[in-house]
Amino acid sequence: MISRRNLLIGGAAVPFLSYVSLVPAFAETPKDILVVAQQLDNMTSLDPHESFEAVGSEICGNIYQKLVHPNLDDANKVDPTLAESWEADADSKVFTFKLRAGATFASGAPVTAEDAAFSLQRAIKMNKGPAFIIAQFGFTPENVEERIVAVDGSTLRLTLEQPASLAFLLYCLSANVGSILEKKVALENEVDGDLGNAWLQKNTAGSGEFALQSWKPSESVALTVNPNGPYKGNIKRLILRHVADPSSQLLMLQKGDADIARNLSSEQLRTLQGDENYTLVRKGVASLVLISLNQKQANLAKPQVWQAVKHALDYKGMQENIVPLTHKIHQSFLPEGYPGVVNDTPFVKDVAKAKALMAEAGLEAGFDIVMDHYSAQPYPDLAQAIQANLAEIGIRVQLQAAENRQVLTKMRAREHQMALSAWGSDYFDPHANADVFNINHDNSDDAKSRPFLWRSSWQDAEMAKKAEAARDEKDPAKRIALYEELQRAHMEHSPFIFMLQTTTTAACRKSVAGIRLGTLSDAHSYAEASKA
Repeated sequence: MISRRNLLIGGAAVPFLSYVSLVPAFAETPKDILVVAQQLDNMTSLDPHESFEAVGSEICGNIYQKLVHPNLDDANKVDPTLAESWEADADSKVFTFKLRAGATFASGAPVTAEDAAFSLQRAIKMNKGPAFIIAQFGFTPENVEERIVAVDGSTLRLTLEQPASLAFLLYCLSANVGSILEKKVALENEVDGDLGNAWLQKNTAGSGEFALQSWKPSESVALTVNPNGPYKGNIKRLILRHVADPSSQLLMLQKGDADIARNLSSEQLRTLQGDENYTLVRKGVASLVLISLNQKQANLAKPQVWQAVKHALDYKGMQENIVPLTHKIHQSFLPEGYPGVVNDTPFVKDVAKAKALMAEAGLEAGFDIVMDHYSAQPYPDLAQAIQANLAEIGIRVQLQAAENRQVLTKMRAREHQMALSAWGSDYFDPHANADVFNINHDNSDDAKSRPFLWRSSWQDAEMAKKAEAARDEKDPAKRIALYEELQRAHMEHSPFIFMLQTTTTAACRKSVAGIRLGTLSDAHSYAEASKA
């Protein structure tokens, strides 16, 4: 007779075997196996220099280490990981990192500066989606071997094309694409010059707390503890099960088939609030819900209309009645949790003020407009609330729902009028969002660079200048002050209406402790997880 423990272990080795579908509900999972019910279907690769989806980045974050990582409690600090110290030269172009002793890959080999140099070079040479995070410092496939070098076994030197803020560089190196992998393992599995990419999509060579045991796309991921890594808890195996339906995740959690549920809605979370059998670990993540006004539409190109829309919306009502446990009000382009974030909420529903602004724009009679939005909840409910709010000031909104990819395709072609969508940040530095919402040097339809603001045909030279000055400021305190100033100016003088920030929740059974969530997905960590 098969035991539950043996079935779970077998499921880790053969991930497509779903124990949930084969056996009745259990009282609880084994104490040394952590089972997570989660939506896993957006993963395409577990190569950290290629992975650019949220779940893949999260898994890579538990397998690989970077030189540095953002402090989880203070967004203005960067802490050492594989690097123990760093310094910049007088010109802020040459940056030197000293690696700490004792870090070890899962193979047992020590982490060296040669591994670090190879890893950063590899990210540039492969030139996959996240490579731009490091490439923006002037690194190219042609020059990277000269500009990123191992001086000796524990010293890494980066020579940038132009002077840069140390803070900016550190935050970029803390991104998933800055992961350090074992050079020897990658090259042993190289095929046709791919630097081990095909193999590393479903295998790992890291120094983090866990190592990949198996991955079955859209079904499961199994991780085992890296015997040479820094994990000190009592978990031996981590099993992530793809469960698309949040209500099924809740049922698994309640019956003991899962220790953690990761994608519960507000309605489902309400059933767990106040129940001593569960702990809700919550964190605001770098995903913002916003309305974009396309400047190709004559009525939407009037600054008074931007302000009228911002003052017409009932932010509080939408948050409290539609997304009370999954979103919070947020009105600046930087998400809470980022260095330099402004959490001011200057906009509240004021119909009289909004109508006055419409009159100032010469639009007392209002106008008709189409708003595209995602078809998945909570966007339809939010869209209906927005439609009702704007009707009060004469803006007659026709709603058009579509799948996420269809809405984004339309926006990328500049074919939307209004759009209700979401934006997730690419890396943990204020410039990640300041760039895409402020810098647009070519507003033509055939522009090579097409940041988010380009999609809505907006260009403001003064905003771009402010964003670039903040990016390049060397003094950390002054840099933060410049980003704060930029956010407040953007709130008042841009055609983007930031409404909400997503809050992610890990719903845990009471036996689970030590789960940490970060502002970016690669900071969601099981490094301190344990089970009673």
